[in-house]
Amino acid sequence: MNKYLSVIIAAATLLSTSVIAKEVRLASDFTYPPFNYKDSSGKPVGFDIEIADALCEEAQLECVWVSQGWDALIPSLLSRKSDVIMASMRITEDRKKKVLFTNKYYQTPARFVAANDVSDGISIDALKDKVIGVQGGTIHDRYVTDKFGDVAEIKRYSGQDEVYIDMQNGRLDYTFGNADQLLLAFLEKDQGKGFEFKGEAVTDKEYIGEGTALALRQQDKQLAEKFNQAIIAIRANGTYDKIASKYFTFDIYGD
Repeated sequence: MNKYLSVIIAAATLLSTSVIAKEVRLASDFTYPPFNYKDSSGKPVGFDIEIADALCEEAQLECVWVSQGWDALIPSLLSRKSDVIMASMRITEDRKKKVLFTNKYYQTPARFVAANDVSDGISIDALKDKVIGVQGGTIHDRYVTDKFGDVAEIKRYSGQDEVYIDMQNGRLDYTFGNADQLLLAFLEKDQGKGFEFKGEAVTDKEYIGEGTALALRQQDKQLAEKFNQAIIAIRANGTYDKIASKYFTFDIYGD
């Protein structure tokens, strides 16, 4: 009896695992246009979303989206509230200690933005007593905190869209973030009139990372490899370029 009971339990466990494995929960904070955000109907849209949909189709995975705050993305992944982070997360050495990254799916530098009439230089002296707005818990937060935290006030926000509102309203002197996101979601919009990039692009891998990728739990190597193969496939078959051309007039994939 015990033998048969063990077989039944084992079979039920396998069935349960296979059913769960069919659905892959992709997590994002949806505050980062044009990469990931929600339209007026609440539907997830953007470059990240379309790339994820293409990857899931290529890998023959049934994927669903779950919404989480940026700071909760990694803790929620590790506590199994999601299976994959797809939220323009950079590959950094610190994050590698916690999660398993796929190969990159895009790579961009970071830059400062301020009002047009602000001196173009970015230095300790130039940023002394200034207020810098960043999305909290990001690589951009870490960079400005390490480089200018002793002389400037760092204001942290839950989403980059909130930063732009305070830039417009004069509550911030600078913001620092993904150069392409700053350009497309702010500088090229009406709300970004009167602002421009300041200083040189920041490409320091210690902070900016090795590209942007999907993040998974360390043990989920098989699933990560499915996504890696899917990235290679959509790059080769033209799907990646077709999606990217809808959002960018430059090579977002990078070197």
